[in-house]
Amino acid sequence: MATEEPTHTSPPNSIDSISDLKPKMRLRGIVRDVQLYGAVVDIGLEYNGVVHISQLTPKRVNRVADVVSPGDEVTVWVTKVEPKKGRIGLTMVKPPQVGWNELEEGKTYTGQVTRIESYGAFVDVGAERPGLLHVREMSSGYVRHPSDLVQIGDEVEVRLLKVNRRRRRIDLSMMGLEMEQVQQSDEDEQAPRKTTMEIALERAQAQKQAQERGRQKHRQPDLSEREGILERTIAQHSESASRSRQ
Repeated sequence: MATEEPTHTSPPNSIDSISDLKPKMRLRGIVRDVQLYGAVVDIGLEYNGVVHISQLTPKRVNRVADVVSPGDEVTVWVTKVEPKKGRIGLTMVKPPQVGWNELEEGKTYTGQVTRIESYGAFVDVGAERPGLLHVREMSSGYVRHPSDLVQIGDEVEVRLLKVNRRRRRIDLSMMGLEMEQVQQSDEDEQAPRKTTMEIALERAQAQKQAQERGRQKHRQPDLSEREGILERTIAQHSESASRSRQ
């Protein structure tokens, strides 16, 4: 009696079409086929994706079959999408938070110190590799050794000085950031902050002024003002009558 080959259902993903795919999107997939160039992965769409052999693991792979086999359930990330051609590029290597094309010179990043050398410290800012914070870029004053200012695991604010995409190099700096933080702190401290009592008093005063304006709007004219108006009116009529008689 022939045994039936196990069937594999499509993996559950919150997407319905290839047009919904975006770079770095994390998906679940099932390996459908293994070729010399890579693995064909079903992600539950009308088209399968392909994980190139170089994207199976961070290390070099000689044979795709050494890493995955048909039927394996894998976690993949989208690298490239061509909806018109029905092509989906995938990777099994988790992509960095910040790609090389997303790094901006002059921008400030929050990173973690991962390594310290005599010439500087390496800081992980979420890119493919840590950036170099040279000892000269740590402070405007003299720094004997990077460990005098930072330790492995410290979270620091750095500015991206230069990025060399061809050499995969990132140069960082801390110069000027400390002064900016101090100035911002001073501005925050100098800014007047109202207490809850002051806010309540201001609201009560505003309400009182509004009520006063309402009373003045509906207040009757003073009697003395009315008498004066009446006297002026009578005098004007008397003068008119006298001219008429003349």
